[in-house]
Amino acid sequence: CSSPNLDVDNGVDIPTSNKPNILLIIADDMGLDATPNYPEGSIKPNMPILQGLMNAGITFENFWSYPVCSPTRASILTGKYGSKTGVLEVSDNISTTETSIQKFINTNTGNAYASAIIGKWHLSLNASDPITMGVDYFAGLLTGGLQDYNSWKLTENGITTTSTEYATTKFTDLAIDWIDKQSKPWFLWLAYNAPHTPFHLAPTNLHSQGNLATDASNIDANPMPYFMSAIEAMDSELGRLINSMTIEEKANTVIIFIGDNGTPNQVAQAPYSRTRAKNTIYQGGVNVPMVVAGKGVPRTNVKEAALVHTTDLFSTIATLAGITTSSIENSTSFYPLLTNENASSREFVYTEISNNGTGYAIRNATYKLIKYGNGAEEFYNLSTDAYENSNLIGTTLSTEASAAKTALAAEATRIRG
Repeated sequence: CSSPNLDVDNGVDIPTSNKPNILLIIADDMGLDATPNYPEGSIKPNMPILQGLMNAGITFENFWSYPVCSPTRASILTGKYGSKTGVLEVSDNISTTETSIQKFINTNTGNAYASAIIGKWHLSLNASDPITMGVDYFAGLLTGGLQDYNSWKLTENGITTTSTEYATTKFTDLAIDWIDKQSKPWFLWLAYNAPHTPFHLAPTNLHSQGNLATDASNIDANPMPYFMSAIEAMDSELGRLINSMTIEEKANTVIIFIGDNGTPNQVAQAPYSRTRAKNTIYQGGVNVPMVVAGKGVPRTNVKEAALVHTTDLFSTIATLAGITTSSIENSTSFYPLLTNENASSREFVYTEISNNGTGYAIRNATYKLIKYGNGAEEFYNLSTDAYENSNLIGTTLSTEASAAKTALAAEATRIRG
């Protein structure tokens, strides 16, 4: 796949609107170990488009999500933790009384933005819910997963049909068509299913993994190259989407790329284990990729260590849309970090789990506390033990560590209260 021109904010002679287009890309089940430019994992997909965005913008190292799909998506949509929206598991439905980021932008900008969600919704099974919540256009998948990437249920304008186009390609087609119709600034939430199961071989023109066998036994025996093919296909299609924009449109677009939770256990790579990937609140489950580049992001080819949470996308996107809000609900804007490496940021970042035992995790710059509903605790110094190999519970804590544990527990109590 060819790399697009990602000089989307050259600011030299291209007139751009005060209101940028906002493109949020969500990859499904793509952890740090499956992402270029992160040290975790030894097998990496070939992603020239994402690498181009990394070169042109900021790669966030300490971005936290939820351990599974739906609560992460609800946290972005509402700026609230799952315990506040009731969406903590993949089967939980969002209440349409929640204020979505799309509705918040509409209300506070006088409908200055067109909005769409294309791809995976996975927050309810009612096809009209995205529209009810203020999204102008929804087309995609209501459920969490596809039975087959080449034969799946597409819902558009409230009508569900069977699509036989490769899902990643179809979502991209829909995105290109929608963007092409817009006459005002737009906010597109493009949620790919890739690389979520079922593991499969993506169309050969979209990846570099080779001509692999496509029978279930081969895939089950060695899922990694198939998983990588889906990621690479997503990157190729993202490039097609970016290349479909005019020079002026690209110059006025900010692109945010994230993973929604860690890698599935079948393809988790060291330093993560199969029991510490997706579905867990260990780093392998909730420390996920985020890259931001484009309009209004002068920091280029840098890594950012600040603590950021998926809820923070709400207030940050609102700020990008011209709404001055440093925080709302559980969302703290990281907008200042887009221009200033010394900007203040969160002291704590927090996540929860309900589907694999109940509990929470909370960290500051150095320490991480995990507490489960049964009272079990784990405590780690991430500055010296980044992958949680040495539980400090039961050891003699330093004065600093003891104070940090107390502060983390107190903050968690405040959040959960």
